[in-house]
Amino acid sequence: MNWITNYVRPRINSLFSRREVPENLWRKCDECGSMLFHRELADNLNVCTNCGHHMPITPRERFKTLFDNGVYSEVKVPEPVADPLHFRDQKRYPDRMKAAQRATGEKEAMLIAEGEVGRTPVVSAAQDFSFMGGSMGMYVGNAIIAACERAVKLGRPLVLFSAAGGARMQEGILSLMQMPRTTVAVQMLREAGLPYIVVLTHPTTGGVTASYAMLGDVQIAEPNALICFAGPRVIEQTIREKLPEGFQRAEYLLDHGMLDRVTHRKDMRDELITILRMLMHQPPAVRGDLPPPEPLTPAEPEPRQAEAGDASETAGEKTDRGTG
Repeated sequence: MNWITNYVRPRINSLFSRREVPENLWRKCDECGSMLFHRELADNLNVCTNCGHHMPITPRERFKTLFDNGVYSEVKVPEPVADPLHFRDQKRYPDRMKAAQRATGEKEAMLIAEGEVGRTPVVSAAQDFSFMGGSMGMYVGNAIIAACERAVKLGRPLVLFSAAGGARMQEGILSLMQMPRTTVAVQMLREAGLPYIVVLTHPTTGGVTASYAMLGDVQIAEPNALICFAGPRVIEQTIREKLPEGFQRAEYLLDHGMLDRVTHRKDMRDELITILRMLMHQPPAVRGDLPPPEPLTPAEPEPRQAEAGDASETAGEKTDRGTG
């Protein structure tokens, strides 16, 4: 029976073993629990095809679908002092930064780019919530200032996509100082007579909401985005009252005058083109004359071969590897 155990069974296992199946072909919707095929999800701009829930999208993916033909160039951001407070909690701040950089492939939580949107030259900034919760530290403050200065220099509008959990605790008071710094930077745009458009995505909270995220000339939000300073659970525990249904969600804020639009992601580019051309005193765009954005076409996931150490990986190691 050796030929069965030594040849046939391993051959069958190699054909049907789950280790040959890529792990990221499917993604579960956080809202409705539907399993979504990765290509179908990318074609729908990371929006659930079943319930319409807007899942996170990276700044590079967003810029790819925002700028004409997906063409843009990055704007350099001045480097801040690394680990100014020598902060340490469960692990050192530099170690958390390295883990976030490995997980996201990005240097920091904000990316600045310039290009054309519907043939209108713009500067754009986008936060990456997957990088330490998109938290606002000195780099993010420097990035917004760099974006504003670039917009003023070129005479272009600034479009900002916010997604953040607030200030970065590892930088203490230095992170809180980015609130007045970014407010002054936005004032530069106003004095130059340039439009500042903010698109609030899920979630936008804390000091980000209390500063540059709510200073736009036009405030747009994606559907059902959480937009607040303190979260609903904190407020309920403080005032000991039940909050209204949908409190602090985009639609609630629209009804109460804090937003100008709630726009689906697939309509966002067209909405921005209309607003930008109007504010820049340009004629209305003719749809057939506009260059298209670049579609999201994810690469095929690589088959993952099981390794001997996989089964012994602890839950803590998985968390440290995947999050900031």
